[in-house]
Amino acid sequence: MSNHRIGVVGIPGKWSTEAMADALEARTGFRHVIDMGQVDCDLATGRLIHDGLDLSTLDGLVVKKISETYSPHALDRLELLRVAEAKGVRIFSRPESILRLIDRLACTVSLANAGVPMPATRVTEDLTAARAAIDAFGGAVLKPLYSTKARGMALVSAEDPDLDRVLADFGVANPVMYIQQKLDLSGQDLGMVFLGGKYLCTYARVSQSDAWNTTIHSGGKYAAFDPDADLIALAEKAQAPFGLSFTTVDVALTASGPVVFEVSAFGGFRGVNEGCGLDAAALLADHVLEQVTA
Repeated sequence: MSNHRIGVVGIPGKWSTEAMADALEARTGFRHVIDMGQVDCDLATGRLIHDGLDLSTLDGLVVKKISETYSPHALDRLELLRVAEAKGVRIFSRPESILRLIDRLACTVSLANAGVPMPATRVTEDLTAARAAIDAFGGAVLKPLYSTKARGMALVSAEDPDLDRVLADFGVANPVMYIQQKLDLSGQDLGMVFLGGKYLCTYARVSQSDAWNTTIHSGGKYAAFDPDADLIALAEKAQAPFGLSFTTVDVALTASGPVVFEVSAFGGFRGVNEGCGLDAAALLADHVLEQVTA
C-alpha cells in the first residue's frame, strides 16, 4: 500500500466522486473528498484549507468534478487549485488544462485550430446573423457556453414560425450564441476514452426514445463499441492539445464521416464501467499513483 495522500475534488455523495475516493483509499489508506465551495484560500500564505486540511500539503489531487454545474464560477474554483499546484501538489488533470474545456467555445476553438472535424458551427451576438446561420443549416442546436449533458440546449428549425422569438429568448440568457448544425446521429454517439493521453476504450450512448440527443440524462443507454484505427486516431488528435489525465472525446458517425462534438473536462466513469466493462476509478487511481511516485 502506498503512503501517498491524494485528495479528490468533487461533489460529496456523488457516485463518481465517491468511487474515485474509494479507489484511492484502497491503495493508500487516505481519503479526503473536497467540495470547492467549502475551501478557504489565503493567498498571502499560499494555504488552501478544506475541513482543516491544507491541500497544499497533499501529494496530489484528482479533480473529478469542480462544481455541480458548469459556469464562469467554476473557472474561479479552478484558479484556486493553481495555488496548491504552485506549492508542488500534482493535480490530475491540471487546472490549466481543464480551464480550456469548461467553456464550450474555448474547447471548440482549440479543436478547430487543431484541424479536427466538427459539425458546422456559428458563434455570434447578432440576432440577424444567428437567424441566417439557422436558415443555412436548416436545423440547428443552440448550446449554452457552460453546460453538460445537453442541459439548456434547444433544437430549432428554420421552418419554425416562432424562431425569431426563440432566438431572442436564447440570446437574453446567452449573449454569445453558439449555433451548431443538427446532424443525424442515427440514434447513437460515442465516448472515446483516454487515460494519460493513451487510448483506453470506447462506449456508445444509444438513444432509447425519440429524444434528439443520446445523453444518459435524456434516457440513453451505454453499450460496447469497437472503433477502427482511423477513428481512434481522430479522437487521439482531438484530446492531444489539452493534456488531460482522463478524458472522453464525444464523437458522432455521420453520413459524411466522423465528427467530434467536444472533449470532456473530466471524463465519464459510468460509461467506461457499463459500456467497456472496466473500472475507471481504479485505472485512474493506478495512473495517478504511478505519476506521483515517478
